[in-house]
Amino acid sequence: MKLPRFYPIVDTVAGARAVLDAGAEIVQWRHKGPLTREAFETAAAIAELCRGVTFVVNDRADVAALLGAGLHLGQEDLPPAAARRLVGMIGFSTHNREQLMAANEEPVDYHALGPIFATVSKENPDPVVGLAELRDLARLSTRPLVAIGGITLERAPEVIAAGAQSVAVIGALREGDMEETAREWIRRLR
Repeated sequence: MKLPRFYPIVDTVAGARAVLDAGAEIVQWRHKGPLTREAFETAAAIAELCRGVTFVVNDRADVAALLGAGLHLGQEDLPPAAARRLVGMIGFSTHNREQLMAANEEPVDYHALGPIFATVSKENPDPVVGLAELRDLARLSTRPLVAIGGITLERAPEVIAAGAQSVAVIGALREGDMEETAREWIRRLR
């Protein structure tokens, strides 16, 4: 599986529209609250916008299955083997060597690793991985690797050089004009 280098994670329809207008080839919808009707309608609207590009739902296999989307799972979510019965594409978050090695045995299409740097987009983040550990772990991953966590536009090329195939971006997209910011990320990661 080949992932685009720019992997935006959004929580609104407007955010999805902005990154898609900038040229994003993948969009992940992140929703951390309860799955209300309004939240599902947001996911469905983003799925509609994503026709022709990869759409990934965070955490919720049921929503991903209903919308024909990919699924991204965390360590505390539904086990990937169970989710595989419902959805096609699955990504799986890891935070250290032990989790990454275990993830190599899971039926997933890509691994995420992070936080690479300190992050403010997650409550109670795992310990920072850093570039040196990313470099070591990227060699051990048997799947494409998405780096996530505190990655700035300036540091993104270092992250790719350290072995990540893709860079997930959340917080940096919320600064200023989201579409222009996304365009700059795409340009920088070519």
